[in-house]
Amino acid sequence: MDEREIRLRTSRRRLFIKTAIGTGIGLSLVSAFYVGASLRPRKEVTPEKEPLKPGDILVYAQGGGEPKPIRLEELKPGDPFVLAYPMDPKTKVVKSGEAKNTILVARYSPEELSPEVAQHAVEGVVAYSAVCTHLGCIISQWVADKKAGLCPCHGGTFDLAQGARVIAGPPPRPVPQLPLKVENEVLVAAGEFLGEVGVKAEAGGQCRV
Repeated sequence: MDEREIRLRTSRRRLFIKTAIGTGIGLSLVSAFYVGASLRPRKEVTPEKEPLKPGDILVYAQGGGEPKPIRLEELKPGDPFVLAYPMDPKTKVVKSGEAKNTILVARYSPEELSPEVAQHAVEGVVAYSAVCTHLGCIISQWVADKKAGLCPCHGGTFDLAQGARVIAGPPPRPVPQLPLKVENEVLVAAGEFLGEVGVKAEAGGQCRV
């Protein structure tokens, strides 16, 4: 065997070893990718975490025991708003496992509502997302003299009779209204929220706070 043939065989052997190593590393990386992907926590959508859907019944968020649908006659103009969750009318599952499903419901005299709000209300009853658009806290307090909803985190105040416009605090936009209807004397979602719920994601993956 001459020197030229020895060099050729040596070169082929090195190429084979490098290819094998490279292939092994590549397969290892691919394997690691899939293993890593399988270890990532997946957001499991259980019935109580399903998003609100048109036709869902509104039930009181407070109180234990059986879910209690909100009846139109129970709400009085000027009273503090109540917090609610949507309930699937077929399965009777209350969708309380997702914070974005939290709803606030208040009643005004019909003449107090702006025309835009009134068209999605029922006899002066309005519903909005209860998730503040500032940092996602729950609007849970009532400002009686202003008939407005207050977020206790940073003082965001929303005029619910006028489209939940922001009248105090840092929220960058109103909370979206939820269209309502009445079926069998209880409040029902007549559609989806009329806007994005919670903190709005900005371009580039950033959140405006």
